[in-house]
Amino acid sequence: MLILIGVVVLLAGWLIWRNRQQKRQDLIPLPTNYPQLLQDNVPYYRSLSNDKKKLFEDRINHFLHHIRIEGIGTTVDDIDKVLVASSAIIPIFGFSDWYYPLTDVLLYEDRFNEAYETSGDGRNILGMVGEGGALKSAMVLSKPALHEGFANETSKGNTGIHEFVHLLDKVDGATDGLPEYLLDKSHIKPWLQLIHKSIDDIKANHSDINPYGITNEAEFFAVVSEYFFKRPDLLHEKHPELFTRLEEIFHQNPSEPTKELNPL
Repeated sequence: MLILIGVVVLLAGWLIWRNRQQKRQDLIPLPTNYPQLLQDNVPYYRSLSNDKKKLFEDRINHFLHHIRIEGIGTTVDDIDKVLVASSAIIPIFGFSDWYYPLTDVLLYEDRFNEAYETSGDGRNILGMVGEGGALKSAMVLSKPALHEGFANETSKGNTGIHEFVHLLDKVDGATDGLPEYLLDKSHIKPWLQLIHKSIDDIKANHSDINPYGITNEAEFFAVVSEYFFKRPDLLHEKHPELFTRLEEIFHQNPSEPTKELNPL
């Protein structure tokens, strides 16, 4: 019994110490050059009001204090950190208090294969969320793909956002394209029906959504979320029903960033 009490006391003490350490880290200000890096490289940030830009910076700062970003075969500089953190914050910016079950983001020098190799055959993976073992709480991203997602402002794709949407999808225990924590229960069935209808349209060449979305419901959700955040006006024009559902799921309208929605 005394041993058990001792373990409980030690655990409680460690939790208190960690909480205090995290609060101290959050008091460290964002590096002074980061707002300009955001302005120059993140179109989503540029569209925000000054007040929301400050909030976005605070969320970026918190993410960078709690998630380690490491280069594998490549260096990690300030712009890499800004783009990783922006990829994370953009999908959850409509939520007042949401954090990812994540400890590390690993940046690879190029595309990689399922063995995380950047040379040889089968190197067609741009990003991946760890499913088990040492990478369970990690995300792996191709550094060139991460940069391309922000540099090409006319595209509908963003690898970083894609992978963080997978993490959001995974929070309810299944990466299945159905973020049950973010959808009203009455909208779950219509959302699944809309996914399947949209996948059928892609297969019939009646859609401009990335064909990778036909892989399964989870990939469709991630692909159409990239579209939502990269080209919201175009998605609203071509796929208004999808746009409305995604506005509900993410609790924000990227085409009207000054529009106030009640945060979750």
